[in-house]
Amino acid sequence: MARQAEAEWKGDLKGGSGRVKLGSDAYEGNYSFATRFEYGSGANPEELLGAALAGCYSMALANSLAQAGFPATSVHSSAEVHLGKDDTGFLINQIDVSVTAVVPKVDQATFQQHVDKTNVGCIIKRALAAVPKVNVSATLKG
Repeated sequence: MARQAEAEWKGDLKGGSGRVKLGSDAYEGNYSFATRFEYGSGANPEELLGAALAGCYSMALANSLAQAGFPATSVHSSAEVHLGKDDTGFLINQIDVSVTAVVPKVDQATFQQHVDKTNVGCIIKRALAAVPKVNVSATLKG
């Protein structure tokens, strides 16, 4: 199985602009220097990466819990992707993942075991192994 996405950039770094598109046609949008390195309106690769991680994490945690007999009512994840700079240039130096789940009939310790399992097995998190610091905080509600 393969998934596809594309991007095109026109012009120089600061004055140019780009467009990203998912192969599924679920999203297509513009990006620019301002959307990536400042706080301009529009998409940027780091937010798309964060969305991929949050989506993968929610799905993987829900699956892990369900396989153990604890189907989740909901699992909500968000990811905050931090850009930094080193001697080579810009890099993603930290990602903070926050998870809130409603899972009937599960205790905190069992829930945390599944969070830990997901933290190791989530496909997108595994792909991000080069990021120096990925923090996950999880809250069980209800």
